[in-house]
Amino acid sequence: MQLKKLIVGASLLLSIGLFAACGSNNSTKDTKESSAKTTESSVDLNKLSLPQLNDKVTDDEYLVELVTTEGNVKIKLFPKQAPKAVENFVKHAKDGYYKDTPFHRVIKDFMIQGGDPKGDGTGGESIWKKGFKTEDSKQLYNIRGALSMARSESRSSNGSQFFIVTNKDDVSDGLAVQYYPKKMIEQYKNGGAPQLDGEYTVFGQVTEGMDVVDKIASGEVKDGGSGEKSTPVEPVKVTEVKVLQEPKK
Repeated sequence: MQLKKLIVGASLLLSIGLFAACGSNNSTKDTKESSAKTTESSVDLNKLSLPQLNDKVTDDEYLVELVTTEGNVKIKLFPKQAPKAVENFVKHAKDGYYKDTPFHRVIKDFMIQGGDPKGDGTGGESIWKKGFKTEDSKQLYNIRGALSMARSESRSSNGSQFFIVTNKDDVSDGLAVQYYPKKMIEQYKNGGAPQLDGEYTVFGQVTEGMDVVDKIASGEVKDGGSGEKSTPVEPVKVTEVKVLQEPKK
């Protein structure tokens, strides 16, 4: 199934099923919240810094390492653009919350999802014991290698689960310059999931180990009972999340 068909062909799947049940405390429907994208940007997008496009870790960014049973993945985090998501992830990492958690949901050519201590997509919570709001930034996008928060239907249901975008196909066609910086449209030629932009909090970018991510994404999957073949037959686990660098004060 092609990426565009998977997302565009089932819009409700995106908000309800795609990253379903980030925790029982975060699954409440909230019809009053709007997930609509801004129709017109009030800033010059091409003058904004785009930290995902630079592999160097700057003084105001974190560098973390996912130690997995298939290899290690280094990711830089963006506390300036997504402060709540980064604080939540780093605190969980330091507390060992992600120890031995599997990538429980894998969709080849789309994303790999993990961060649930229950291991089945129904568990996990934030460091505040309740869901927190989705953070939008015109500087961060769901390009290939992006680290984003998973959530259920409510935009205030972010907990502990996360996903890494793996799609390699050119998805730049149709991206308008009034919504995207020109450099980001160019980047989307290398893959990503722009359909998720504005819907899920992007808070990190893989800098090393994308080959490991791709290996996880290529693992054999089965139907776990939901009708979707996305449950790994032999789940890859995160054995530890190391914080290698913190922002300088």
